Amino acid sequence: MKYRTIGVLTSGGDAPGINPCIRAVVRMAISQGMEVIGIQEGFDGLIRGEMESLRARDVGGILQRGGTFLRTARCPEFLERKGQRQALRELNEAGIEGLIVIGGDGSMKGAHALAGWGVPVVGVPASIDNDIWGTDMSLGVDTALNTIMEAVDKLRDTASSHQRAFLVETMGRRCGYLALLVGVVCGAEVILIPEVEMPLEQVGDAVEDAYARGKTHAIIIVGEGAKFSVKEVEDHLNTREVGFETRGTILGHVPRGGSPSAFDRMLATRMGVEAVEALLKGTSDVMVGLQGREIVTIPLEQVVAQSREPNLEFYEMAKILAR
Repeated sequence: MKYRTIGVLTSGGDAPGINPCIRAVVRMAISQGMEVIGIQEGFDGLIRGEMESLRARDVGGILQRGGTFLRTARCPEFLERKGQRQALRELNEAGIEGLIVIGGDGSMKGAHALAGWGVPVVGVPASIDNDIWGTDMSLGVDTALNTIMEAVDKLRDTASSHQRAFLVETMGRRCGYLALLVGVVCGAEVILIPEVEMPLEQVGDAVEDAYARGKTHAIIIVGEGAKFSVKEVEDHLNTREVGFETRGTILGHVPRGGSPSAFDRMLATRMGVEAVEALLKGTSDVMVGLQGREIVTIPLEQVVAQSREPNLEFYEMAKILAR
């Protein structure tokens, strides 16, 4: 199918790798004789008609930049039919015949809603939580993991020097993927995630046991959606006197930023190219995703109906290796 003009927007939380994906979309589309319209600030900007034409030079020098140069925003108004109808009007007035939406689970739901209005739409998964169903990895996950790993490794140095237990909270909302993977690769003594409930007494037992076995430190990774907060765990450990002095660190939004890794740049490029190719093939209401080593398309109806869960076999493995 031939398009004269397509649009691209980024919505929801930002993630490293979004800029390389925009670059791939723009340059791939231009190579096929199409004009690309960049929509500012996600669905909110779409409703307000905030758009600009993007040429090859406009996306030069952004491969290494974190975040999204198109900017992003939440848009409660788009959840309503009135907002979706206004978005459709803006697309038609701008002459945009197909749309590529880069973002997380909420963005994929928005893309699916627009497809229901007859707009040809392809989604690209970008979420450091890695909770989007249908893809093994979303954009930004690898970079976020490496950012958190580097922070935990540095905390381990000071923890060993002072014989302390460090609690480190990672992002993840309701999904414990980041906390789980970081716990494995950083050799954490305890991992707290939403998917597995661990009583505070059991946390204390594990940390006290680590001290008794002669460890010079203990690392506890806490997913932000876990039952107990860093403060609650810290208070419990200090009250119980497990042997280590306990300190808590909340990384907050740090993992969202930073230059995307080589893996994320390559994944973003492949997904961006495939998204344009999907539109050219006349495919709509789909998301591109990584399955194994291949980039495939998955119906958005399936994507938005479920969430990707972390592999809990890694959780059991981490407990064994923490000895």
